[in-house]
Amino acid sequence: VQLVESGGGLVHAGGSLRLSCAASGFTLDYYAIGWFRQAPGKEREGVSCISSSDDITYYADSVKGRLTISRDNAKNMVYLQMNSLKPEDTAVYYCAARIGSCGSRWYEYSERNYGYWGQGTQVTVSS
Repeated sequence: VQLVESGGGLVHAGGSLRLSCAASGFTLDYYAIGWFRQAPGKEREGVSCISSSDDITYYADSVKGRLTISRDNAKNMVYLQMNSLKPEDTAVYYCAARIGSCGSRWYEYSERNYGYWGQGTQVTVSS
């Protein structure tokens, strides 16, 4: 069972990136996928989540209107489209999987909340 993030990089403020989360060893159909980020010296925080069966999405207030989460179960992939990026979006971004729906506490970082984690991809936004 593995999650692998890709698509990070260096971008100027106002630019865009599209992060990908690829699953192997299991099918994403039955899993909610969350995106988290961790900036240097800060705790890991939930950014967005998409539920399994109904594709209900959730976003942190800090990214609403700028980030869009989506999934392609046929490809076993989840994406995070990031637009209008700001320097404060700089962080390592992780995807994580949990069974079923995102739940009301989808933003909480813990192995109990999400059983599978990727290794992360660095996003750096320059001012």
